[in-house]
Amino acid sequence: MTSPSSSRVVVVTGANGLVGSHVVSALAERGARVRAVVRRVGTAPQAPGVEEHVGDFGDPAFADEVVAGADALVTTVHPLGSGRDDQRRVGLDGTLAVAEAAVAAAVPLLVHVSTAAVYDRSPGVGDVTEDSALVADDADDYAVVKRDVDDALGRLRGTTRVLLRPPAILGAGASSVWNTVQPAAIRDDESRRHGVAEQSFAWVHVDDLAAIAADLATGAIATGHDVAAGPVEDGCTPVNVSAGPATWGDYLGAVTSALGVEPVWDERPVWTGRVRADRAQGWGWTPRVSLEDALAELQAGLRSS
Repeated sequence: MTSPSSSRVVVVTGANGLVGSHVVSALAERGARVRAVVRRVGTAPQAPGVEEHVGDFGDPAFADEVVAGADALVTTVHPLGSGRDDQRRVGLDGTLAVAEAAVAAAVPLLVHVSTAAVYDRSPGVGDVTEDSALVADDADDYAVVKRDVDDALGRLRGTTRVLLRPPAILGAGASSVWNTVQPAAIRDDESRRHGVAEQSFAWVHVDDLAAIAADLATGAIATGHDVAAGPVEDGCTPVNVSAGPATWGDYLGAVTSALGVEPVWDERPVWTGRVRADRAQGWGWTPRVSLEDALAELQAGLRSS
């Protein structure tokens, strides 16, 4: 069973991305020593205990070097907006390369940032738990590739693996899909202003996602043999990381209001369930950022841009 240690060495891939940078900061706050993996010099977050490592984590030699002697590996990289081949090359092949290097180096814990998009959330499905059905092969590229990454990590042996499955990740940042990229599309393309008001908008704030990743990597959430209390040691444990209920009416309404454009409300069958985070809450995780605060941050960023 793992125990917490503030001196742990934790490797974080994608350390300059929205999720990765917040994970690095959360780890630094907990006193961990962080190896922040980035592709460009000078782009890693600067904080006490953080070392920048520049390279391609999909390169076996670099992966071997960066994970040597580490206590945990947190993988956050996935190339959103690219085709399936690129997503598989970076998101699947690259993640597996650094994960296999971690196994070879006897790194005891791998925390992978997956997504709740791996679940089938068709109309009428209802609430989603870690045991719910996954998407089929005809789903969008992102969901299918992320599903396949989870499957590959599930078959990996030699380390404890945790699959964090967040839905839409809110939080300020130039690369933020839901605070920056999607609003820009809504501003520029009238067709993106359409939505069904009652459709569920499952979400989590990046600060809360980073908190559970850091608590796992530092041992504040210990591994053991009871999935209700923490990740299963030497196993692969998925865990949903989702905040309170929200709808597309909440999200699209907030974005269009800040942009000064009008939403267009459609009527069609949609998913109205929730991504249940009971397992994460049983591990001691509690989302701190309210929907009101998350949407206020979103609107403030849009109005100031």
